[in-house]
Amino acid sequence: MEKMWAGRFAGTLDKEADDFNSSISFDSKMYREDIRGSMAHAAMLSAQNIISVEDADKIIAGLEEILSDLDSGKLMFNLDCEDIHMFVEAELTARIGDAGKKLHTARSRNDQVALDVRLYLRRRTNELIELTKKLISVICDKAEENKDAIMPGYTHLQRAQPITFGHHLLAYASMFVRDIGRMEDALKRMNLSPLGSCALAGTTYNTDREMVAKALDFDGIVINSLDGVSDRDFCLELMSAYSVTMMHLSRFSEEGILWSSWEFKFIELDDAYTTGSSIRPQKKNPDMAELVRGKTGRVYGNLMALLTTLKGLPLAYNKDMQEDKEAVFDSIETLEKCLSVFAPMIATMRVNRENMYKAAQGGFINATDLADYLVRKGLPFRSAYKIVGQIVAECIAKKTVLDELPLEAYKAHSELFDNDLYTDISLETCVEKRISAGGTCAASIDSQLCHIRKFLKN
Repeated sequence: MEKMWAGRFAGTLDKEADDFNSSISFDSKMYREDIRGSMAHAAMLSAQNIISVEDADKIIAGLEEILSDLDSGKLMFNLDCEDIHMFVEAELTARIGDAGKKLHTARSRNDQVALDVRLYLRRRTNELIELTKKLISVICDKAEENKDAIMPGYTHLQRAQPITFGHHLLAYASMFVRDIGRMEDALKRMNLSPLGSCALAGTTYNTDREMVAKALDFDGIVINSLDGVSDRDFCLELMSAYSVTMMHLSRFSEEGILWSSWEFKFIELDDAYTTGSSIRPQKKNPDMAELVRGKTGRVYGNLMALLTTLKGLPLAYNKDMQEDKEAVFDSIETLEKCLSVFAPMIATMRVNRENMYKAAQGGFINATDLADYLVRKGLPFRSAYKIVGQIVAECIAKKTVLDELPLEAYKAHSELFDNDLYTDISLETCVEKRISAGGTCAASIDSQLCHIRKFLKN
């Protein structure tokens, strides 16, 4: 197939070099966006009297037909074409004749691909946002079911204070709410049309870039033509947002992997999201969670690859920028798969409340509440802290816990202790006393759920 840039060249491109140069194997994902952008461009050319109404009508009808045929599978991509832009234009010209050759008036592949990428990322990121919302909804449902399931909260992977499983889950819901905010913020900055920047300097034709931007649901146009064709900040911003979302999924996966181990047994993942061992019949491996954790590095790598590609590029367009698409497309598809498997995995997991409660009974995680008990009796916190530390040491030596140490032993440390201390340091009381906003008590969890569900509804 003759290249559309062939006029300057007497020879032909080496076959291996041609394959190396080609991008249609991956940029064909953007065929809908490329055709939609071309329709808007043709309508503008006609409105500005740059091409005739008759030619514009032929172009738009031809493009609609090509889109329909690609969607149905009737038309297949020709991999001999260098990219999706050349494929669509060649197919259009083959169908409608010379009118198809007029479509490329007042634009370049440089601004055309910049437009296609923005349109594609806008659509796909909105799909990721919807998947993230579904995950948040699942987390909220599971949190509400377990807002009274007491478990140990950890710092440094050491048991620290009693919380509820619902409270723990809502921490992840909050993270994913922020992830949606990051993606939406990036989309706002990205939502400007570069079409009309042409190769780098604009065009001599009297185009109406605002008309095209409006037709394609952009908020306006990129105001500098050099920036219009060379900007890939929006790819980096979105890939950064995807990476943070993957990081949150990975942290959640890590805890799920720990919680489902025999050492914890806080949860059991459904058989649909686990696998067995080829040699050990007792195994139930959390492979889906492990894969999510592993794929996080892949999304990080894509971000670093594109940052490195762009760091030394002079203005304006350079062929290096073709490397943006495989990286960002892979990040989108990886996050999409992870979100799609993660939500049902959380929805179907079973919670072992008894094991969580037993774990919360160990580790002296009500020690802070014991110190607070003394503070309410009038003792300075630092003095109370020291006394409780001594009592914990005594419990360790006697192989007992705070709840079971006799009152006489308590009084040996301070006469402020009385029988009411046992109610004060029960796990249920410890949880319900955390009444501050954002805390682990039931009322706070209800408030958090209300806030997050309101976000989802809006």
